[in-house]
Amino acid sequence: MALKDKDRAVNRTIDPALAEAVRDRIQGGTLDCTAAFALAAEKGATPKAVGEAADDLDVHLSRCQIGLFGFPGHAKAWDQSDWKEPETPGGFEEAARAAVDPDGSLSCISIWTLAGRFGIPRAAAGFLADRMKFKIKRCQLGAF
Repeated sequence: MALKDKDRAVNRTIDPALAEAVRDRIQGGTLDCTAAFALAAEKGATPKAVGEAADDLDVHLSRCQIGLFGFPGHAKAWDQSDWKEPETPGGFEEAARAAVDPDGSLSCISIWTLAGRFGIPRAAAGFLADRMKFKIKRCQLGAF
């Protein structure tokens, strides 16, 4: 979901220290997903709180770790010319199907879990889930 399309809480207040930390991590006008998670860990905040702070500061997130958005000139990581299609690890498809939520989607955290379980990069797990036609929902930073 595009930042401009989000319903933002009108009365939400941003922790000033978190807002300043978000501003400090902006590179090229965006906040990298990896940097957002590192910031959450550093500040003892939830990833969602960091994402909300970025939203409220009109800062776009970039370089999604599961490859779905924020790659310069490309929507997805695998749309880049240097992307190398990963092989599907044995058992991945069955595990992905078993992780599907009741609405038929996979959550971002499920993709992270699958990546860890199968020892593959998160973007590779995102690619494989996308290729399997799963809708990926519930970004941990609230991007979608």
